[in-house]
Amino acid sequence: MKDYFEAGHTRGYEFRISQLKKLKQALLAHETDIYEALKTDLGKSKTEAYVTELGIVLSEISLHINNLKGWMRPKKASTNLLNFPSTTKIYQDPLGIVLIIAPWNYPFQLLMAPLIGAISGGNCAALKPSEITKATEALIEKIITETFSPAYIFVATGDGDKVVPALMDNFRFDHVLFTGSISVGKAVYEMAAKKLTPVTLELGGKSPVIVHADADLETAAKRIAMGKWLNAGQTCIAPDYILVEERVRLPLIKALTTSIQTFYGHAKQADDYGKIVNEKRFETLIGFLKDGKILVGGEYDQANLFIAPTMIAPTDLTCGVMTEEIFGPILPIISFTNKEDALKIINQNSHPLAFYVFTKNSELEKWWLENVPFGGGCVNNTVYHFANDKIAFGGIGNSGIGGYHGKYSFYTFTHAKPVLKTPNWFEPKFKYPPFGDKRLKLFKWLIK
Repeated sequence: MKDYFEAGHTRGYEFRISQLKKLKQALLAHETDIYEALKTDLGKSKTEAYVTELGIVLSEISLHINNLKGWMRPKKASTNLLNFPSTTKIYQDPLGIVLIIAPWNYPFQLLMAPLIGAISGGNCAALKPSEITKATEALIEKIITETFSPAYIFVATGDGDKVVPALMDNFRFDHVLFTGSISVGKAVYEMAAKKLTPVTLELGGKSPVIVHADADLETAAKRIAMGKWLNAGQTCIAPDYILVEERVRLPLIKALTTSIQTFYGHAKQADDYGKIVNEKRFETLIGFLKDGKILVGGEYDQANLFIAPTMIAPTDLTCGVMTEEIFGPILPIISFTNKEDALKIINQNSHPLAFYVFTKNSELEKWWLENVPFGGGCVNNTVYHFANDKIAFGGIGNSGIGGYHGKYSFYTFTHAKPVLKTPNWFEPKFKYPPFGDKRLKLFKWLIK
């Protein structure tokens, strides 16, 4: 891969466009296979698989194909008086060989979406799909192997605990993009630091929902339910817990219950309600059910890795369901009487990946957005900011470093290389020694 990149094969516009088109054609050719793999691994319906995985990837490819020429074009930058009459341009240089490590919850989309940025940025890429979602892992390997030379795009399969260190300890990648848990993200960051490899870390955290008494509760309930129980709650930006004003706590629970019944009916038989990824995750989630009073749901079936959409009133703020990222269909609900107390609860798990507030009051909205540091979020909605390819997606603090999506993926996988170009016709003597006090005054004026 290093030889292939250094030979310049990946740099040209025509090459990049052709590879993006090849990827799109390959994915469309395997569309049915993608649906089947995601159904096998996570119980996703065809519609959910398209909306949250394949559709996002296809849309991202189209965006890059339509805009790549403009993104690649050198951008003019202003030049200061000291450098007159020079001109400055910024070139977006490919980074080289990049490593993309994907998680199991959206195993197709969270590998392919960053790959698109790596391709459009002119790089070679090594891909590490999640071994937990085996059907998707096998399909990704098949698609990539059939479509691209391994000198250009390579898939490393197997146990991530072994494969990723083997890759990173024996080669210096020019960038690593990792999506997954905070604990594994820290380990990847440590390995990258040894070789001064830059990283993009898309991690998780406990993403809160604030519901004020003035919110449209029926609409809020539908949007919270959709964001929470999508993919059976196994979404990094899913609402992790609700902080609701005490006087509307019961009406909100009632509205959420109605939304669950409307969306899924008997969830165990619902085509639009998925399963827990494996038994290890299932047992962790069942443990959370003991951390409070079950308000709605709570049914489970280990043989089918099924846990019903569930709401719970936590025993206290130190129990596991309130200190660990849930990553499942269990939704704690906590009431508050003033926003300052609610903020203290959020700050116990600071810097969430996502933040959601429901209110009609613009002053309350402004207060929350100014007082909570978070990766991205919504006002009167949940999770749909992820689907906007005009904005970057990423975390802050414990929830991540850097971002991507749309044009930001291109910039993540390229280096902004500034170049100053100076003509030969103007060669003032004052720029060269000997300087003296008069020159100092002149330089002070020019630099100022």
